[in-house]
Amino acid sequence: MPTAVITGAGSGIGHAWAEILIAEGYEVHALDIKPTTSLTSRSCKTHTIDIRDPSSIASVAQTLKDQPIDLLLNVAGVMAPHTSDSLTTTSKETLTTTFETNTFGPLFMVQALLPNLLASKAAKIGIVSSRVGSIGDNTSGGSYAYRASKAAVNSIGRSMAMDLKDQGIVVALLHPGFVKTGLDVTKESHQREDAVEAEEAARKLWKVLKEKRIEDTGRFWHREGMELPW
Repeated sequence: MPTAVITGAGSGIGHAWAEILIAEGYEVHALDIKPTTSLTSRSCKTHTIDIRDPSSIASVAQTLKDQPIDLLLNVAGVMAPHTSDSLTTTSKETLTTTFETNTFGPLFMVQALLPNLLASKAAKIGIVSSRVGSIGDNTSGGSYAYRASKAAVNSIGRSMAMDLKDQGIVVALLHPGFVKTGLDVTKESHQREDAVEAEEAARKLWKVLKEKRIEDTGRFWHREGMELPW
């Protein structure tokens, strides 16, 4: 039975992805900052984690011991309200909180679980980024902390892919598109025609990630399958 670790599995895309993997026969370790009680399958183990805290990450890694991990999905993310993350309103507190979750968290997760990933015969790492993290695609501005955190995690993911390529570990940066989750606290994006439910986003991202091989590592993908610019 392959093993998957998912951050942000308590709700939204992470929760939907956990359910998909359970149905496909994975042993799933569902991680979230709040206790996750809605994933009740015998093949799913839940863990409380604060990915902003390296000691919390280390504690979860210790419970996994030397178990091989075939799939690490870094899904957890935060986004400040647009009114708090503009040119005139963003603050050090907003920047710090956003970067600790969206950027530092995925890096420290990989650091802590690298021995487990290397123990797998064909491990994959998925990092849920965002198209707003593309510098080349930025035509609207705004969302300073969120955009920067995603651009930074794209850079981290690319470096990670180069460092792990010889070990056969595939790294993919993934854009889920507009999704009807609690990330957008204003719910403005939920009204868009291209906004989808979390299950559809997770299913499409999983299809993209499953198709990627080592020659695709370190690239940035839209949920519909096309590659995005940095």
